[in-house]
Amino acid sequence: MSTVQRSILFSAVERYASLLLFLVSTAVLSRLLTPKEFGIYAVVGAITAVVAGSSQEFGGANYIIQKASLSEENIRTAFTITFGLSVAIGASLYLLGGALATLFGEDTLRAGLSVAALNFAITPFLMTIVALLRRNMQFGEIAGSNLVGNFATVVASVALAAMGYSYLAPIWGMIVGSVVQTTYLIARRDDVRIFIPSLAGYLDVVRFGLYSSGVVLINLVYNSAPQVFLARVLDFAAAGLYSRATTVTQVFDKLVIQVISPVIMPAICAQTNAGGDLRRIYLHAISLLAVLQWPSLILMGVMAKPIISVWLGQSWLEVVPLVRVLCFAYLSLFAACLTYPVLVAAGSVRDALISSLISLPPSLLLICGASFFGVEAVAASTLVTLPFQAAVAIYFVGRHLDLRPIDIGRATWKSGLVALCSGASAAIWAPLIDYGVVGSVAGIFAAFATAAGAWLAALIVVQHPLLPLVRTAADKALLSVWRLKGPLVVPAVRSDRDAC
Repeated sequence: MSTVQRSILFSAVERYASLLLFLVSTAVLSRLLTPKEFGIYAVVGAITAVVAGSSQEFGGANYIIQKASLSEENIRTAFTITFGLSVAIGASLYLLGGALATLFGEDTLRAGLSVAALNFAITPFLMTIVALLRRNMQFGEIAGSNLVGNFATVVASVALAAMGYSYLAPIWGMIVGSVVQTTYLIARRDDVRIFIPSLAGYLDVVRFGLYSSGVVLINLVYNSAPQVFLARVLDFAAAGLYSRATTVTQVFDKLVIQVISPVIMPAICAQTNAGGDLRRIYLHAISLLAVLQWPSLILMGVMAKPIISVWLGQSWLEVVPLVRVLCFAYLSLFAACLTYPVLVAAGSVRDALISSLISLPPSLLLICGASFFGVEAVAASTLVTLPFQAAVAIYFVGRHLDLRPIDIGRATWKSGLVALCSGASAAIWAPLIDYGVVGSVAGIFAAFATAAGAWLAALIVVQHPLLPLVRTAADKALLSVWRLKGPLVVPAVRSDRDAC
């Protein structure tokens, strides 16, 4: 197994275990907290995410990962800058809590921001160690720490919500998780000299950080904007509904994108430094991402009502039309997770910032205007903003890789056929559930099984580039079974492959 495959395996094990924790905790918290309480938590998370991104990425993870020759002094300087900015921003957030609560007309926002500000003193330690582990492709260590931290977050959040801590429960849970994960990683590290303050070579960190943090910051502002606009223009219940709709829509990200995202940057940089063809790597990657993302989003959109009723409960059915619109809009973002790593690998982190500055401010203006017409209008605005952002990002990538629209089409048309076949096969179950012919739980499982079967059959028919990887994974699974149960299965399987 290659280093990249092993890294993805470790990341997948951790992400899927974390996803299980997420599904359980979301189901429990949705029954313990109201949409308004979720809205307050979502707005606190949106504000802290924006200000945290501006400090953590300025001299943090991406600088450490992409640095060709990294010394201990580089690491110490990156940590020092990140820590100084993070503490300063956390203190400012604490002091501005009252003003922000007045701005939104919600006094409880101050307490939430005050608690969230504590995380700014913790995350620089965590981010520095994780960046070093990612650089060295030590994803097993990262997976273990994430599981420990996520478990602590879920247990603390649910326990505090049950004790009546309301919107503060998941915020305190986040703090507990960060403390536990950071303590775990520091305890397992022999050398903590990387945390000794240093400013040697700080200009190199600052130069990279200006562009990198700019990209992260503007994207965080955009991602947080709908909840903030809705809370300010309408109310926190609307923000809570939109936040939950986004969470449901992004289940695919938790299943796939968040599994491979930690690996993408170091893997692409390593392959490019070794002389790999970045254009070929990109086209192959988008074909694989599209055939995984598109069927998942179509399935979620088709089965939104039964999934939400079972997962979140009947009180959250208002988000069903929002989820369906968002699923359709998110189809355009099949290559989004590759844009920043590919541009960095191409030596143009500046273009990553320019791309974001071109596409995101107009999108923010449209979202702001839509928020005056309701949460449904904000969701509908993504049908314009997300395809526009995708087009701008692909244009900038194409400038460096000599790509034309027809190249993107050739790389993804098979993925589109597979997605249509998978989605159409699952769609037959939605009306059967609505008319009571099949129960919700049974219908969901039947739809998933039907979609999976159609997806696999379509892969074979169109001979999709993912198919060899699926066959390899199946062979390894059969080999594992053979080793456990004896040589009764493998000879037949091998002769079938030889015959082909």
